[in-house]
Amino acid sequence: MSTAQLYTKYTRVWIPDPDEVWRSAEIIKDYKEGDKSLHLKLEDETLYEYPVDLQGNELPFLRNPDILVGENDLTALSYLHEPAVLHNLKVRFLESNHIYTYCGIVLVAINPYEQLPIYEQDVIYAYSGQNMGDMDPHIFAVAEEAYKQMARDEKNQSIIVSGESGAGKTVSAKYAMRFFATVGGSASETNIEAKVLASSPIMEAIGNAKTTRNDNSSRFGKYIQIGFDKRYHIIGANMRTYLLEKSRVVFQAEDERNYHIFYQLCASASLPEFKDLGLTCAEDFFYTSQGGDTSIDGVDDADDFEKTRHAFTLLGVKESHQMTIFRIIAAILHLGNLEIQAERDGDACSISSEDEHLNNFCGLLGVEHSQMQHWLCHCKLVTTAETYVKNMSVQQVVNARNALAKHIYAQLFNWIVQHINKALHTTVKQHSFIGVLDIYGFETFEVNSFEQFCINYANEKLQQQFNSHVFKLEQEEYMKEGIPWTLIDFYDNQPCIDLIEAKLGILDLLDEECKVPKGTDQNWAQKLYDRHASSQHFQKPRMSNTSFIILHFADKVEYQSEGFLEKNRDTVYEEQINILKASKYQMVADLFQDEKDAAPTTSMGKGTSKISVRSARPVIKAANKEHKKTVGHQFRNSLHLLMETLNATTPHYVRCIKPNDEKLPFKFDPKRAVQQLRACGVLETIRISAAGFPSRWSYHDFFNRYRVLMKKRDLSKNDKKQICQTLLEDLIKDPDKFQFGRTKIFFRAGQVAYLEKLRADKFRAATIMIQKTVRGWLQRVKYKRLRQAAIVIQRYTRGRLARRLAEHLRRTRAAIIFQKQYRMLRIFRAFQRVRSATITIQAFARGMFVRRIYHKILAEHKATILQKFARGWLARTRFRRVRGATIVLQCYYRRMKARQELKALKIEARSAQHLKKLNIGMENKVVQLQRKIDEQNKEYKLLNEQLSTLTSAHSSEVEKLKKELVQYQQSHQGDGNQLVSLQEEMEHLRLELEKAHGERKVVEDSYVKEKDLLRKRISDLEEENALLKQEKEELNSRILCQSKDEFAQNTVEENIQMKKELEEERSRYQNLVKEFSRLEQRYDNLRDEMAIIKQAPGHRRNPSNQSSLESDSNYPSISTSEIGDTEDVIQQVEEVGTEKAAMDMTLFLKLQKRVRELEQERKKLQTQLEKKEQESKKSQVIETKTEVTLDHEDFAYNSLKRQELESENKKLKNELNELRKAIADRATQNNSSNDIQDSYNLLLNQLKSANEELEVRKEEVLILRTQIMKAAQQKETGKNMESITTNASWPNSDKHIDQEDAIEAYQGMCETNRLLEAQLQDQRREHEEEVEALKNQVDAMKEEMEKQQQAFLQTLQMSPEAQVEFGLQQEITRLTNENLDLKELLEKLEKNEKKLKKQLKIYMKKVQDFEASQATVPAERRRHERNMQVAVQRKEKDFQGMLEYYKEDEPLLIRNLITDLKPQAVSATVPCLPAYILYMCIRHADYINDDQKVHSLLTSTINGIKKVLKKHNDDFQMTSFWLANTCRLLHCLKQYSGDAGFMTQNTPKQNEHCLKNFDLTEYRQVLSHLSIQIYQQLIKIAEGILQPMIVSAVLENESIQGLSGVKPMGYRNRSSSMADGDSSYSLDAIIRQLNTFYSIMCDQGLDPEIVQQVFKQLFYMINAVALNNLLLRKDVCSWSTGMQLRFNISQLEEWLRGKNLQQSGAAQTLEPLIQAAQLLQLKKKTSEDAEAICSLCTSLTTQQIVKILNLYTPVNEFEERVTVAFIRDIQTHLQERNDPPQLLLDFKHMFPVLFPFNPSSITMDSIHLPASLNLGFLNKV
Repeated sequence: MSTAQLYTKYTRVWIPDPDEVWRSAEIIKDYKEGDKSLHLKLEDETLYEYPVDLQGNELPFLRNPDILVGENDLTALSYLHEPAVLHNLKVRFLESNHIYTYCGIVLVAINPYEQLPIYEQDVIYAYSGQNMGDMDPHIFAVAEEAYKQMARDEKNQSIIVSGESGAGKTVSAKYAMRFFATVGGSASETNIEAKVLASSPIMEAIGNAKTTRNDNSSRFGKYIQIGFDKRYHIIGANMRTYLLEKSRVVFQAEDERNYHIFYQLCASASLPEFKDLGLTCAEDFFYTSQGGDTSIDGVDDADDFEKTRHAFTLLGVKESHQMTIFRIIAAILHLGNLEIQAERDGDACSISSEDEHLNNFCGLLGVEHSQMQHWLCHCKLVTTAETYVKNMSVQQVVNARNALAKHIYAQLFNWIVQHINKALHTTVKQHSFIGVLDIYGFETFEVNSFEQFCINYANEKLQQQFNSHVFKLEQEEYMKEGIPWTLIDFYDNQPCIDLIEAKLGILDLLDEECKVPKGTDQNWAQKLYDRHASSQHFQKPRMSNTSFIILHFADKVEYQSEGFLEKNRDTVYEEQINILKASKYQMVADLFQDEKDAAPTTSMGKGTSKISVRSARPVIKAANKEHKKTVGHQFRNSLHLLMETLNATTPHYVRCIKPNDEKLPFKFDPKRAVQQLRACGVLETIRISAAGFPSRWSYHDFFNRYRVLMKKRDLSKNDKKQICQTLLEDLIKDPDKFQFGRTKIFFRAGQVAYLEKLRADKFRAATIMIQKTVRGWLQRVKYKRLRQAAIVIQRYTRGRLARRLAEHLRRTRAAIIFQKQYRMLRIFRAFQRVRSATITIQAFARGMFVRRIYHKILAEHKATILQKFARGWLARTRFRRVRGATIVLQCYYRRMKARQELKALKIEARSAQHLKKLNIGMENKVVQLQRKIDEQNKEYKLLNEQLSTLTSAHSSEVEKLKKELVQYQQSHQGDGNQLVSLQEEMEHLRLELEKAHGERKVVEDSYVKEKDLLRKRISDLEEENALLKQEKEELNSRILCQSKDEFAQNTVEENIQMKKELEEERSRYQNLVKEFSRLEQRYDNLRDEMAIIKQAPGHRRNPSNQSSLESDSNYPSISTSEIGDTEDVIQQVEEVGTEKAAMDMTLFLKLQKRVRELEQERKKLQTQLEKKEQESKKSQVIETKTEVTLDHEDFAYNSLKRQELESENKKLKNELNELRKAIADRATQNNSSNDIQDSYNLLLNQLKSANEELEVRKEEVLILRTQIMKAAQQKETGKNMESITTNASWPNSDKHIDQEDAIEAYQGMCETNRLLEAQLQDQRREHEEEVEALKNQVDAMKEEMEKQQQAFLQTLQMSPEAQVEFGLQQEITRLTNENLDLKELLEKLEKNEKKLKKQLKIYMKKVQDFEASQATVPAERRRHERNMQVAVQRKEKDFQGMLEYYKEDEPLLIRNLITDLKPQAVSATVPCLPAYILYMCIRHADYINDDQKVHSLLTSTINGIKKVLKKHNDDFQMTSFWLANTCRLLHCLKQYSGDAGFMTQNTPKQNEHCLKNFDLTEYRQVLSHLSIQIYQQLIKIAEGILQPMIVSAVLENESIQGLSGVKPMGYRNRSSSMADGDSSYSLDAIIRQLNTFYSIMCDQGLDPEIVQQVFKQLFYMINAVALNNLLLRKDVCSWSTGMQLRFNISQLEEWLRGKNLQQSGAAQTLEPLIQAAQLLQLKKKTSEDAEAICSLCTSLTTQQIVKILNLYTPVNEFEERVTVAFIRDIQTHLQERNDPPQLLLDFKHMFPVLFPFNPSSITMDSIHLPASLNLGFLNKV
């Protein structure tokens, strides 16, 4: 394009301006070649002629189109020059409040001097994982780019942060490190990222100070290397420091401060631990008061000091070391306050030994007072011959003191840096690192000294590295795209660097002059003039012989040579250092050791050396050359080391800009900004880019943007690349203005603006054509409308005339009709009056005649009635008289008959017949007893016959029996004595019991009296309360009438608030569950790791799930004892709660003791039975076969029957005794409830009857036992006498029978004694329990009395009104507590009653079955059945919905049903089949009352599900499958729990499948927790799948073709971090994924309510991610994006309606995104538009609305930008809102999940087990 084409009318240009640097103007006349001036119109409408240099042809810079203004990347501008860059930064900073802007590879950060809400944790997560070009510019984007390139390329990275003091370098570096600490948090528990961040407060305290430009200026440079391991977690860090400004310790300019640590320590001097430091306020010390004001607005030094101390502690600095640090800092302050007194005309001076500050200085550092006093005022001169001590002048002493203070502080600074590095060091091998360089920018002041020289030298080196890197990237880009490479001329500052650091350069000459004994600053300056006068980068000032000028890359700087040599030497007198080395404090002495002792630390490249260069030391003794290194030499070496490090890494640049010197928020000074842009290399980047092809478009984007310029025949081609090439060749004739790369088109500067102009012209022409056509159409429509209106007017006029004629005719006809009708009406009314009078006369006459007849009939009727009543009364009187006489006669007759019958009955009662009738039942019992006696007599005779046949036995056996008899008699006498003692003890216990009853009665009487008094008082108070309530109700009614509407509104608000609180509470609860799940998962991982570490070769460990089954304490256990009352006690403890558990626990312990006693007795009886069986077996050998068989059968039958009856009856008796006692105790505690007492009396009667039945059973047991013992003795006797001949006979048979009777009597007596002893023990236990209960009642009464006394004393101290109120409150509280206790007790007693009735039914049924089986067995089969074991034969029944398995098959069940199960295996069966199978197994374990089996199965199930979910933690189908099954198992446990609340929808068949024995409420809670964990894992998996799709599909995808336009892109959209492949998604991909989720959850039977909650959560995540991305991206905030976004949201809403999920609340979660889309589409001009936006965008916060308006970018130039005034108007309207401060939505927020109860209609007996599950070991019951 020619110049004439560019500089045409209406084109805008930039012209220089002395105030604003550059000013915009508009060309009002086309420029032609040869014109001497350019005619312009400024923005204030003034005309201006801009002179044109015809020789240089220097025309003003062209201005970019408005559509390009405000771009994220400066390289996206078509015209790349200084005014364009400055204007773009100004617009972004002031209008949009954007402080970050890209400039190629550089991030430009402007200090806002205000806290902005763009650094929160959610912003870090929003930028994490994103490409740089995708989001708005941010320091987090640069940090993410460095982190991503480190992970991808495995190359170390560096972030170079530079800028002036006050530009925000330290803050930017701090935020970058915070990003790395958050994204790359350490995997271990060392918390290294917190330590990295904790180093910042320490370094700011000791290295930052207030300057005129910045309140927190870093006065040193630092390079922090953050180390990462192979998984890219932070493992450590290391810090290097450069050139600490030591001069600030002793001198501060006006309105500046020393380092922060001095002021922090002074502010905390009042603390007890700092009393010994001798500090006061900062104004009292010379080193802290030179700058004037010692405070900073908004900064609390004491608070910052606490943060510094906390950071020291976090980094592991000991408390003693911290105190030493503070002592050294305080000593420096005291050193500055020394009073130096001049002597002998100023050639000598001294310091008073009484100087308080000198004493404090020496005391704090632990040095000798006299030596320090001497060597502060003297110095040592060493010559070849001898050593001299010389006095110093005052100025020399001051300089030496200041040098010492600077040296002490520098050494302390280095020591702290060393210890920070030690704390951040790690032993783990470092895989890679990211370095953050926070270094000073280019500086120029009115007086520039050695510090500025070093700073600018470092910036020259960094600028050289920056230029070469930018050049290298440009070259790589061109070579990658195949663009012909031409060398770009860029500024090379190597000559300037050589001037400084080359041989005989400025630094070499400075070091050489420092070595000269008499060297001065003037001599050094003269050498510079002589050596470098011819250099192009060196100049000598005209008016000075001690200054020199260096032409740096940014600007030329004049340096004053005064002080250069002294600062370069850094001289400190050796004598003073030696005194400090001899300090009694080890740390102080260590600070000043020689460098050779601390060589490892100096190798790290610290900027400030520990070395003191002492000029007075002779050359002969200077053996250690390390001591001769100057500061300049050290700085050059450390700078070279830094450059080597940076060159070995991939650099990322952050340039911080200071917008103004006044530190005002969002104020932009163009002059200061341009200075810094030139100094930091941003303009050089622009210049390098502009020299090549700065504008770059992909073929696809170029085609979409400029398709309007293409011809129709070209658009029909399929090759977009060829179409673009054809278009450009037609539009731009110069082929050098563009190049075609492999994937992009490259343009020279200004070509994109030219294309934009052509595009705008095309649109303008099209617009004119559209306007012409529309205006013609409008005129035609207007003409047709006028013509139609004329025709209508004519029609209506003619119609009106016709209607007037018709109206006249109607009126004439109506008048005639009115006359006719009026005449007729007048005649008709006269006739009606005559007729009416006639009728009235007739009516009155007829009425008079009828009334006469009526009165006559009425009189006759009344006479008849009187006669009727008189006759009736006479008849009734006569009847009563006759009836009375009859009754008297009957009474006398009946009395006579009754007396006769009574006599007869008395006679009959004395007769025997009556007694027979009464004793019919007794006769039956006597007959039964007689039968038993007969049977026993028969057996007895049989035994006697056997004994008589053995009378010939040996006499020795008789003697043996006699001896045994004597022994037995002796033992019997002992038992009798024991029985007497037991009876006496019983009597004693009975007396104590009576005494206790008496005490209890006294206590109860006092309690009754007090209770009566209290009741009386309560009644009085209730009356007063009733009066007060009445008054209160009247007042409430009045108030209610006055504020009914307000109350309703408040009620609604309270309900809403309560719902919110409930949701928050539920959310917190589920977050706790989530946190518990996370910790549990972490515990499992650690346990697995420990198992792997500890496991030795060959050692076999139990599986983790097995151990968890055995020792998992997270789940409840079910424990029942063999005796049912133990179970009852446990149930009582669970129901009554912790308050009454202690009382019931005693009963529980006693029952356990009784169980053990019964178990021992059972074992003892078992051993006796075994002995008898052995003896019976031995007797079988001797006796005949038939007798042996008969006796064995009888004995086995009796033994089994005895054992069964005895155990059963003891069990029943113990249960019923304990239950009766518990019920009686509960009933006596509730005497106030008569209904409960009556019901429990009835239950006690039933229990008593059952007890009597048990007593009968016990007597049967005793009878059986005596028979067994008798049979055993007879068999033993027969065995002993079998050797005696059968013909032998007893000589004294009668005596033998007496001995047998004695043995039997003795054995019966033993049994009786044992029973009495057991009864006595029972009575003793009962007595102890009653005494204990009484003591507890007495204690409770005492506590209650004490409470009442305290309350009474408190009441007496109150006023009468307060007493009444307090009494009412106490009474209300007491009544409420009593009601609650009674209610709980009633519920508990009802449950106990139900349970007892159920158990009684079971026991009664067992007893009846037993009696029936005994009664129905035929006599001929009894002998055969005696040989069989007692067993219960079950009748075969149908499937009852229970599955039985053996205990050893449980792992197999878990493996087949949970661990190895695939969802596809049960896809064709009933949904949630595993849950139903598990419940049927649980039900069978409940049916057989096996608590261990239930506990084991449920625990194994839960652990198995957790194991499966841990293994498939990214499988949505598996997670959904087990969520559905867990919820179904939970529903089954509720549905079949027996709780009436869950059984309302059950069928009778389902009610039969309820659990009978166990309450699994606690397991339901555990399953609920597990369901929450699975739900959270399901959401996490779904979000992980959807999240990468959201931005591309919802925001970027072009759903409506051709709607969105593409704007020019900058360098960042070619970021090296972007993926090469196409990762874009369409909305159809999201919908397909949602369909997949929906079908999986529905197919697996997940509850519809849970499905709705899942999609509500996913749609919230879609909304949050899309909105957050929209709020951080300028390129998508346009009208076309709003249209696309609204269309995409409507598609999602349509999907919800199609799946019938509109009630889930998912659509409501999209409301913020919908409003954001509407905000992008609304007009944004007038105040009415602002009101409309405020009323519409209710779901968006104020910050979000303002952010979107600031980001709004027109895609086409026809759109208008949002003005700053409109945004301010919006903010004014939204001031009243109380929105949260955060900008972004928390996309990780999770709604609390609810699992509503959803019963199943499937019955357990209808479920079929498929063979594919391999569950053949399960048996149907």
